[in-house]
Amino acid sequence: MPTYDYKCNSCDYLFEELQSMKDEPLKICPKCNKESLQKLIGAGSGMIFKGSGFYLTDYKSSGNKTPTKEAATPTTTPKKTKSPNTTSEKKS
Repeated sequence: MPTYDYKCNSCDYLFEELQSMKDEPLKICPKCNKESLQKLIGAGSGMIFKGSGFYLTDYKSSGNKTPTKEAATPTTTPKKTKSPNTTSEKKS
C-alpha cells in the first residue's frame, strides 16, 4: 500500500497516511478537525526490498569461474616517449 502526504490548509499540519489506492482521499484534518486537507503530489518512493538481502552469488551461473592467477596479473604499460613538439636544442 502506498503512503500519501497530506497538508491541512487551515493549520499547516503535514502528515503521511498509509492508504490503499482505492481509498478516498482524506478530507478532515486530524489535528484541527476542519475539512481542509489537501493531498500532496510527491515523487514517490523507490522499491523497497525486504528480507535478508541479495548477494552476488544469487544470480551467478555455474559457468562463471574466478579469474586465474595469470589473468589477474596486470599487463605492462608501454614506456613514455618524447612528444614530437619538444626539442632539446636551445634557441639563441
